[in-house]
Amino acid sequence: MRSVGVALLGLGTVGGGVAKLLLEHHDRIARRVGLSFELRHVVVRDARKNRPASVPSEIVTTDYNRVCRDPQVEIAVELMGGVTPTRRVLMDLLQAGKDVVTANKALLAEHGPEIFDQAHTLGRSIAFEASVGGGIPIIAAVGECLVANQIVSITGILNGTSNYILTAMTETGESYATALARAQQLGYAEADPTLDVDGTDAAHKLAILAQLGFGSRVSTAQITRHGIDRLDAVDVRYAGQLGYTIKLLATARLTDGAIGLAVAPTLVRQHTPLAEVRGAYNAIQVVGDAVGDTLFYGRGAGQMPTASAVVADIIDTALGRAAVTFRTLRLWTDPDVSALPVATPQKIHGRYYLRFQVEDRPGALAQLARALGDHKISISSVIQPEAAEDREGAAVPLIFMTHNAVDANVRAALTEIDGLTCLRLPSVCMKVEG
Repeated sequence: MRSVGVALLGLGTVGGGVAKLLLEHHDRIARRVGLSFELRHVVVRDARKNRPASVPSEIVTTDYNRVCRDPQVEIAVELMGGVTPTRRVLMDLLQAGKDVVTANKALLAEHGPEIFDQAHTLGRSIAFEASVGGGIPIIAAVGECLVANQIVSITGILNGTSNYILTAMTETGESYATALARAQQLGYAEADPTLDVDGTDAAHKLAILAQLGFGSRVSTAQITRHGIDRLDAVDVRYAGQLGYTIKLLATARLTDGAIGLAVAPTLVRQHTPLAEVRGAYNAIQVVGDAVGDTLFYGRGAGQMPTASAVVADIIDTALGRAAVTFRTLRLWTDPDVSALPVATPQKIHGRYYLRFQVEDRPGALAQLARALGDHKISISSVIQPEAAEDREGAAVPLIFMTHNAVDANVRAALTEIDGLTCLRLPSVCMKVEG
């Protein structure tokens, strides 16, 4: 049985799971695959930290150049995270003749073209199933299994931390701050949750999915991004009264020959598949012109689900399947003249939830309706709860649901409305899905 040398760079949560699978389940994997995987090096930042007992101390090092110099290492698994210095390390590994497996969505989203061009030039492969969706095999599905389709849309709940918080806010009525604190206590949110709750993590993943689904280079700067960190529990309550659940959705949609890209809190019709995704789970809905509607669901993060995807990539790389896919799909290579551009606000359209906090005085509702009408925005329904204080001038909420409208028109209307004297607080706007 052929032995394949593997090096692991990073022994955090996911790295520990990968080491566990390779070392503790070595025989099971060998029987199924017909290859023996030898973990030869584990690169860490601090060699003095406690490590899993199954990891032999003699293979632990702080010097990644040991991996580069070892001719028996065929596959380097990058689980360091971040962009700096990881980008340089990954480029050095490719230069040293190693095939790479990575779960680093930020690195691929920001430097995918450079890294993939380098790999193609050197005849190496990069596998990255674990970069999106944890244990959900979404990369293989979009990049390989659905390749005969023109992808029409990709809509996903791609961040488990945000989904856990939103689930708590929906089911208990608690505030964002309270739900976040509980998520941190239970280990679902980091001490600094910024990248999860402001939409950055989901935007990195969406950039990768957009490349796979539509073949265009997309930077995170091109993705409209709003997180849940400013979401008010009152909007969760009003959405529920209207028959919707709020989810942080990452969306890439083909619209008039361009791709509309966004990460934002979105109203999703209750009892539909995405609305029913609870807790820290992820789900991705992919629509193709031939296959129709498909849904991928599972644990989008966590040690063993993500480690499962990483080890699957290690096996695919050792068997040569990853190299064939990498050469054939030509991901992040020179832009094709036929690649789809990113849609402008003038091309994006949909339905919207709008909330305004206005003075309870005659004419306020008419002012809002006039501004929306002037920008060709049609109202489908209005909720006007009674004022907490029964006096003229007290602040009351007005909630509008619109018919289909152009995004640019909605933005222009809200800019005008936010300047009205009857408005007490800035307007709130969220897309409506389904």
